[in-house]
This record gives sequence, structure tokens and C-alpha cells, in this order.
Amino acid sequence: MTHAPALLAMLIVEAVCGYPARWPHPVMAAGALIDFVERRWNRGAAGRRRIAGVALVTLLVGLSALIGTAIERLADGVGGWGLLLVVAVGTTGLAQRSLYDHVAAVRAPLAAGDLVAARRAVAMIVGRDTDGLDEAGVAVAAIESLAESFCDAVIAPACWFLLLGLPGLFAAKAINTADSMIGHRTPRHAAFGWAAARADDAVNWLPARLAGVLIGVAGGGGWRTMARDARHHASPNGGWPEAAMAGALGRRLGGPVSYDGEPAARTWLGQGRAPDAADLTRALRIYGMACLLFWMLIGGLAWRR
Repeated sequence: MTHAPALLAMLIVEAVCGYPARWPHPVMAAGALIDFVERRWNRGAAGRRRIAGVALVTLLVGLSALIGTAIERLADGVGGWGLLLVVAVGTTGLAQRSLYDHVAAVRAPLAAGDLVAARRAVAMIVGRDTDGLDEAGVAVAAIESLAESFCDAVIAPACWFLLLGLPGLFAAKAINTADSMIGHRTPRHAAFGWAAARADDAVNWLPARLAGVLIGVAGGGGWRTMARDARHHASPNGGWPEAAMAGALGRRLGGPVSYDGEPAARTWLGQGRAPDAADLTRALRIYGMACLLFWMLIGGLAWRR
């Protein structure tokens, strides 16, 4: 099966239809498995925990590839309906629509001056403490989540589908889920989540840079900021789309935050004043244009084939 036409269809269908809110998402199954294994394997000395974490990532990738391969073989056996099956299943690995909706849910109360509701909405998409955030803090959190998730939830799974089909997409999503759950530098997860964090870094390395380029093109700038500031981010990948968005907006992202009451020092990305609700609206527009540019890129690959 040629992957580019199927990917283009997946991107369009997912953007238009999204995922039914009341349906259980397949990522929940991966999350349940990670939680089950973590509670049983994350024990003992640091070396043992790290080995157990490597085993978990290997298990996740193997199961994901196996399920993806099985679905593709089923699709190959049902003739013309196979493409529809792959597109329908593949849309569950993309999150263009849900990402937009979640960030727009922050923008609406923030623009209306309802800071309490805005904090509550942004807490749904970020891990930092949100109770004490002012308008700028909420806008920074939402914009950073939008930019970084453009890579994690759109570009990375799409690229891995383009390369390896459903097995690649499912494996990338499983790794991203594991990183979000256990890839933290906390006493409990520093050793056990090491493999998940490193695997996520590898899976997102090229997509993060592509996401930054797309944001720069969509926003009509940000190149110098991305080239200068991306490497200062704590993540080897997250800084690329975030710095590009900061440069495209002409605003400053990053800066100190807190997690579970513990302060965390972060470098600044970009220059200018802190963003506000109007800048969050601009960021959503840039995100939408970046998605459209990505569709055009995949469409060009599909046409050439």
C-alpha cells in the first residue's frame, strides 16, 4: 500500500471529523498497559528499574507493530475497502482537531476575561501548576502546548505512518504515551522511564524540526529565533516548534514555572513582551496554516507517486 495518499486522507478526515468524544480512545489501552506494568516492574535498584523500562518500551513497540501489521494485512484482503479501513483506523493516531479544540477552549474564556475558567481549561493540556497563572502565564502555557503537540500529536505520527504504515504510527503513539506517563526525572521514574524518554527523543527528532519549519513558514518568520533558542530548551526536540512559534508571534515564551509546587527554572524563548489572549488567537491561526502546509506537502508526495 502506498502510504502518502492514505496519510493525506487521514489528515483531512481527522481534521474535519475529529474523534467521537464518548468513544474510548485506543491510546487508553496503551496507557492501561503502561500503568499495569509500571506498578509491577518499577521496583528495586536503579539498574533493575532501567532494564525493566527498556523491556516495557520493547513490549510496547512490538505489540504496536504487531497490531498495525495485522490491520494492514486485513486491509489488503478486502480489496477497495482496505484503504477506507486504514484511513479510519489511522485517524485515531492523529490529533489535529482535538489539539485545536483543546487550545481554543483556553482562548475563549481568556479572551472573555474569565481567568478562573481559562486556568481550568489550560490545566487539561499542561502538566505545570496553573492555579496561580495570570493571563500571560495561561497564554504561554497554551501556546507552548500547541506548538509542541503539533510535533507530538500530528507531525511525528504522520511521518512514521508515511515511513512504516500503521505499525510505525502505532509504535510512535505508544512511545509518546509512555513518555508522557513515565518519562519524568522524578525519583520514581528517572530510571524506569529512561528508555521511554530516550525513545521519544529519537522518534520526534526529525518531526520536531519539520514542525518548526512549518510553523516558521506559516507564521512568516521565526527562523532566527528557532535557530538561536531551540537548543536552549530542556528537551532536544520541544524547543524547535516552541521557539519557531515564539519568533513567528514576536513574543516571549518559556520562563520559570512550577510542577507540584516545586519551582522549575526554564530559559526564555524569543523576545518581546509576554503573550495575551490575542496572541493565542494568532497562534491558533498559525497552527491551522501549518497543518494546511503539511497537507500540501503530503499531497505533493501522493501526486508524485
